[in-house]
Amino acid sequence: MSKGEEFSNRWGIILASLGMAIGAGNLWRFPRLAGQYGGSFILLWILFLFVWSIPLLLAEFSIGKKYKSGVIGSFGKLAGKRLTWMGFFITVCTLGIAFYYSVVTAWSIEYLSISVINLYDGFMGITLTDKLAINPDYLLDQWDSLSNGSMVTIGLYILVIILGVTVVRKGVKNGLEKANRILIPSLFVLLVIVAASALTMENGTKGLEYMFAIKWDNFSNPTIWIEALSQSAWSTGAGWGLMITISSYTRAKEDVTLNTFIGAFGNNSASILAGVAILPAVFALSASDQEATAFLQSGSQALTFTIIPKLFATIPGGGFMTLLFFLALTLAAFSSFLPMLELLKSNLSTIGISDGMIAVVLLIAFTVFGLPSAYSLDFFSNQDWVWGLGLIVSGIFISVATALYDPVKFKKELIDKDSDFTISNAYFKYAIYVNILLGVFLIYWWMSQGYSTFPWFDAQGSWNWMDVYSNASIVTQWGTVILMGILINKFLYHRFCKVSL
Repeated sequence: MSKGEEFSNRWGIILASLGMAIGAGNLWRFPRLAGQYGGSFILLWILFLFVWSIPLLLAEFSIGKKYKSGVIGSFGKLAGKRLTWMGFFITVCTLGIAFYYSVVTAWSIEYLSISVINLYDGFMGITLTDKLAINPDYLLDQWDSLSNGSMVTIGLYILVIILGVTVVRKGVKNGLEKANRILIPSLFVLLVIVAASALTMENGTKGLEYMFAIKWDNFSNPTIWIEALSQSAWSTGAGWGLMITISSYTRAKEDVTLNTFIGAFGNNSASILAGVAILPAVFALSASDQEATAFLQSGSQALTFTIIPKLFATIPGGGFMTLLFFLALTLAAFSSFLPMLELLKSNLSTIGISDGMIAVVLLIAFTVFGLPSAYSLDFFSNQDWVWGLGLIVSGIFISVATALYDPVKFKKELIDKDSDFTISNAYFKYAIYVNILLGVFLIYWWMSQGYSTFPWFDAQGSWNWMDVYSNASIVTQWGTVILMGILINKFLYHRFCKVSL
């Protein structure tokens, strides 16, 4: 990466951390789970923030700050020659998500445009409610047409890539930092406006009652524990390698602990705010509590792109609320997409590739590998399934590298240095070890849920690796990346860690 390139101050780092963490999951997955499981889920989600997310984010931040060599190079310098392939897996895993994440941003832009059109049609006397009266499946048909084989979606997703590459090519200070100074405050303002509007609805507070009410018998439900841990892992960005990327641009004396805690709590605050914005509207506008719960159980994409527009359409000013919601979703998705571009850029810069060539590689790689997800919702869902769960593997790898270094030694030499306050040695040490076990259990749990009728072999007895939600698909894709990393491990270590042969 470019020598001397760094954020201008602490807020630049914090905003980048928030931009990395606050994404679509905050706006479409967290409210759905909080509405289903209430305060019991939120308490466990906060618990796992301290157990899983903060220890991993502390490790990542300190690794990037110390080694400043991209994810592969920094991980290799920490873990050593034999385990550099783990850094390769972390990089490919996050890129696997990044390739389809540009599609999420494209969908957000499409629905933002649709919101503008619906608002205009409403002024002309044709409301969304009128369209649904003519065709009750109007929103479902619209979602199906945009998520499968849509040239508009493909065009917008390519535009998102071009815009993203344009931003990151300007550098960390003039690109990523300046973009986040606009994106993140704007996102919070929009969420506050939508939340305030939702709370003024009749029965709007009922959503908050469901969100924060603690049902003690829920704690005996293992699903809630798993969902809370998974949401914390996926939402905060812990284990993604993105914090390694961001912190590689920090100043030499930057405070690891304080920045990590501010970023982590800022992400959770955004999730709570999103819940306050969405749940009151869902419960206030549903015919019954049972219907509201059914909406929340319909899935993240269905809730976001079909149910929320339908609900908002039933109230005065609902068109404006829909527009603001999708504007917020667009900002959240794009702000999370930028660090993913930066991750690949920083790795390529480490091995001496010029900025111009890096821009070309980014454009080609993201266009080619993201195209199938832009064209097919099934392919998108498969990549989300495979690499979303792969992030848990990445978290395990970071924990393993930290454990091998010795957690207490790691904390003293990499985390506590330049930190204004410190956490206890025992907390960090045991969290790292526990996270290895938690990660293994989490992978086992998700792969044992039977999302595919034939998780390993199809009805003919063939390896079922082409199925959207099969375990065979997970193992095939993970195995390919791990095998490739092991085979080129020596090259990765010498090339990215700058170690002479």
